Amino acid sequence: MLKKICQKYENTLDQLKDLPLLIMRGFLVYGFYSPALYKVTDFGGTARWFDQLGIPLPTLNAYLAGITEMAGVILLTIGLGVRYITIPLIITMIVAIMTVHIDNGFSAAKNGVEIPVYFIVMLLTLMIYGPGKLSLDHLIKSRKK
Repeated sequence: MLKKICQKYENTLDQLKDLPLLIMRGFLVYGFYSPALYKVTDFGGTARWFDQLGIPLPTLNAYLAGITEMAGVILLTIGLGVRYITIPLIITMIVAIMTVHIDNGFSAAKNGVEIPVYFIVMLLTLMIYGPGKLSLDHLIKSRKK
């Protein structure tokens, strides 16, 4: 009896395993959207801020960060190229940690590394597991078979 209950429980969870990947993509889209929008609507302001932070080639890096984040928002939303967009997004988060957050400790309340680290963990999860069945990546892959 207990074995049947456990098996049913595990089967139910197996059917839901793509849902957390979709939710994770949603949280990342939400987290990247405002910063991406700010960067792509004011590259000059972003470049000046990057210059104050001591980031080399601030204008180029403002464009790279803004375009990367906006591409991430779009691609994560539709679930296309997810395993690939995670790489530049992780790099962007590492740069953010090293230039903005590292001196503030861990706590998000103090603008520490907490949120970028969570983003990196979610991005690594998507890189390894992929976007799940609720994505264009899955749809394209299943049609090729």
